[in-house]
Amino acid sequence: MTQNTAAGGGSAFTLNTDQQAMLDEADRFARNEFYPLASRMDEEEWWPEEIFAAIGEAGYFGLTVPEEYGGQGLDLFTSGLVGQAFARWNYALALSWIAHENLCLNNIYRNANEEQRARYLPGLCQGRTTGALGLTEPGAGSDALGSMRTTARREGDVYVLNGRKLYITNGPVADVLLVYAKTAPEQGAHGISAFIVEKDFAGFSVAQKLVKMGFRGSQTGELVFDDCEVPVENRVGAENAGVSIVMSGLDLERAVISPLCVGMAERALELSIEYAKTREQFGKPIASFQMVQAKLADMYVWVEAMKALNFKVLAEVNDLEVGGGGRGLVHANTAASVMYCANMLNRVLDEAVQVHGGIGYTWESEINRLFRGTKLLEIGAGTPEVRKLIIAQELLK
Repeated sequence: MTQNTAAGGGSAFTLNTDQQAMLDEADRFARNEFYPLASRMDEEEWWPEEIFAAIGEAGYFGLTVPEEYGGQGLDLFTSGLVGQAFARWNYALALSWIAHENLCLNNIYRNANEEQRARYLPGLCQGRTTGALGLTEPGAGSDALGSMRTTARREGDVYVLNGRKLYITNGPVADVLLVYAKTAPEQGAHGISAFIVEKDFAGFSVAQKLVKMGFRGSQTGELVFDDCEVPVENRVGAENAGVSIVMSGLDLERAVISPLCVGMAERALELSIEYAKTREQFGKPIASFQMVQAKLADMYVWVEAMKALNFKVLAEVNDLEVGGGGRGLVHANTAASVMYCANMLNRVLDEAVQVHGGIGYTWESEINRLFRGTKLLEIGAGTPEVRKLIIAQELLK
């Protein structure tokens, strides 16, 4: 029987030596650099301004970008492993990393022309500039394309953008944003174009920074485009051809959001095992109680199932062609991966808080911080309801 192989030559169900080494190295980096920042980020919604430069210096930006643009020349599977490791130690920073690394940087690399790549990718890879993606709007969430109200009107050598974007990760701190706007509103989803917007462009501003239940410290905001002039040369791809960029990008986003769920679940299980071994009741550690053992066993199985599906889907999208995605089983499977991993993370953390008891209910505990992050992963990149529709529609074609 021929063994299925994942990207990089490993088994589809295990990591090869290089992949495991990358996961371990990223874990050490995040434990040393990210974990000491997590508590303050959560308590104060604080953003550590120097951290992106440190990430860039360590080589964890531009993983999927060729070396000629300042990247590492690796693959999406590796990028997913790094996200998994980062999420174990500071999931707020892991989300900001993904918004920069995948939603902005990788999207620009895959879809931009050579001049745009040369102008923007080196700074993003070095962490000198911070990236974000501008898609969601106040009235356009799950129906991000059909309900989009932000418009771009061409006037000579510029496009004039008007509208608002909401719930934008990295929005308040971003220097470079990949923004979608309707250039032909009468064509609906097929009248959308993509633009690279710089924070200093006239008419662009941040209306507000949002304060959140979880993922605190990962800066999220509302962006305003008020007659914002964007040079024509900053349009990514052809006019009215943005829908393929959106859909391909969403599939890749879902594939790399799943590792965040895995990393958080792994950390929750680790904390629960440690607590069960040290917390004593009735004269002995609660780990000796069969009910607690059953919870730990369930959590372990859920985490392992999450990892297996996550690795499978990462391998499937690893070589997704430019413009690919948004259709077929790859579209269904990326939705399935993030839906299952987010749902299981919720269950893992529900049991983890139960194991921790009263301390798990206190705001400042690490397990509480993890628990408050679960809901965003069930909402972002498409709600479970939308994910189920995607899966069912592909199955019924």
